[in-house]
Amino acid sequence: MIFGLTDSLIFPPPYLAREDGLLAIGGDLSVERLLLAYGQGIFPWYTEEDPILWWAPDPRLVLEPKNFHLAKRLARIIRQDRFRVTFDTCFAQLIRACSLPRAGKERGTWLVPEMIEAYIRLHEAGYAHSVECWEGETLAGGLYGVAIGRVFFGESMFSRVANSSKVALAHLVNLLQQWEFALIDCQMTTSHLMSLGAREMPGYEFYSRLEKHILLSGHEGPWTEALIKK
Repeated sequence: MIFGLTDSLIFPPPYLAREDGLLAIGGDLSVERLLLAYGQGIFPWYTEEDPILWWAPDPRLVLEPKNFHLAKRLARIIRQDRFRVTFDTCFAQLIRACSLPRAGKERGTWLVPEMIEAYIRLHEAGYAHSVECWEGETLAGGLYGVAIGRVFFGESMFSRVANSSKVALAHLVNLLQQWEFALIDCQMTTSHLMSLGAREMPGYEFYSRLEKHILLSGHEGPWTEALIKK
C-alpha cells in the first residue's frame, strides 16, 4: 500500500513501506517536512515524470564512521595533498554538479530542479551540508547530505576527477568521528559503498539507533570552519 500525503505534516510509519521501500506519495519539500521525514528515516527520491515519492527501504545501507575502510591507495592519494577539501563553501554549485547525468549511474537525474532548491533551503537552514574536493581552483568532486543530531544522511556524490569523491568521503568520515556521529545513512545498497565499509542494517536496528542518535546535540549551521585532525 502506498500512502497519499496531505498538507498535514505527518508520515505513516516506515515499517509500512512496500517491499521495494516506497512508502508515500505527494506532500511537499518544505524544510519542515524534510526534517520530519529524515528524522523518521524517510527520504524523497523521484524523477521529473513522477510526483514526490517518499522511501524507507529495509534493509538500510549504513556506514558507521568507525568502520570506514580506507584503502592503502586512497590513503596514499590523501597524503599526496593533490586535493584540497572544504565544507559548505559552494553548496549550490556542488548539488547542481551532482544532478548532472553520469554514465552507468541510475540516480544521475533524480535531482530535479525543485529538489535542488529544497536542499538549498535546507542548507540555508543549517541542516544540509556539502563536502567539496578541489584540484587547484577546479571543483573536482564531492558530496552532500543532511545532518540531524549525530546522524548524517548521505544524498549524492560526484567525481570529475578519479577518486575525488572518495577523498571527500574520507574527510567527512574523519570529521564525523571527531564529532561522535553514530551513522551515515547511505539509503540504497551499492557495491561501491559496501566496499568502503557500509553494511545492510535491518530496519528495526536502523530505526532504533536513528531514534536515539538524532536526539543528541549535533552541529547545526555552517560547517565552513570545520577543522579535521590529521
